[in-house]
Amino acid sequence: MLGINEQRYLLLIIVAVLFCLSLILAPGGSFSIPDGFDTSQLILEVRLPRTLLTFITGASLGLSGAVLQGYSHNPLAESGLLGINSWAALGAVIAFYFGPLAALAWWVPLGGIIGAAVGLAALGWLARHSMSMTGFILAGVALSALASALTTLALNLAPNPFAALEVIFWLMGSASDKGLPQVLLIIPAVALGCWLLLRTGPSLYGWSLGPDVAATMGISPQRLRTRIMLGCGLCVGSTIAMTGSIAFVGLVVPHLLRPLVRHRPDKLLLHSLLGGGALLLLADTLIRILPMGNELKLGVVTALIGTPVLFHLLYRQRQEE
Repeated sequence: MLGINEQRYLLLIIVAVLFCLSLILAPGGSFSIPDGFDTSQLILEVRLPRTLLTFITGASLGLSGAVLQGYSHNPLAESGLLGINSWAALGAVIAFYFGPLAALAWWVPLGGIIGAAVGLAALGWLARHSMSMTGFILAGVALSALASALTTLALNLAPNPFAALEVIFWLMGSASDKGLPQVLLIIPAVALGCWLLLRTGPSLYGWSLGPDVAATMGISPQRLRTRIMLGCGLCVGSTIAMTGSIAFVGLVVPHLLRPLVRHRPDKLLLHSLLGGGALLLLADTLIRILPMGNELKLGVVTALIGTPVLFHLLYRQRQEE
């Protein structure tokens, strides 16, 4: 069996291959160049933004899922199931409707970050007395339902039906039709969020050994929780504000990679970052290859992939009880 460093190198190679394939692959699975585009123009203006946004979204969701599962000791914890994605989408929709048009490019990602932070804070408040699997998941489901209801209300009150329809398509999740300036805008926030989450690795390992052991190691639960909230808010909020709601990446990736690191929560973080980026790049590549008239939305594909995994985890948890 490969060591942890060798596994990371392999994941990095897989990401690089999928990244390059995404840059050269056109919709429909062809490698043709449309009329009126030269190669450099096509790559820089069309394919690079989509590929880059797909990777950083998958990496952010995979990493945040691993951190949330490690902190809660819950294999079902994931930003989508816990309502963080829904609150990020709600914040982005509110910013889209009520933010200043002149600053829309950075206002919408900021709204997503604030929405994700609000969702995380509410989740921590609801689950502060009960960190059991049932209490934690139910709190997330309740928050997700509330955010979805408020998003629907915002769409219902939209003065322009065409704008509401555009937001509905955006909520399905997609990395297409984004320019490079838009993608570069969120990279600092995503990089800071990933840095904060990756630094939680040693604390998550101590936390996995129990509160008493964590206390002897000088681990502060409040400081760890704050770092996770900030990191997930920056990562998930920024990316979801750009792509719309993309769920289950943070559930599937840690679940698949955890056995490789012998269930060490600290070793899982970088694996999940690379694995999440690879999974979403693969899903976006499959979208382009499928011979369909209308291109599937990325959020639809991840939901189709993640739902069976969720049922498997629920079945396995029931067998263990």
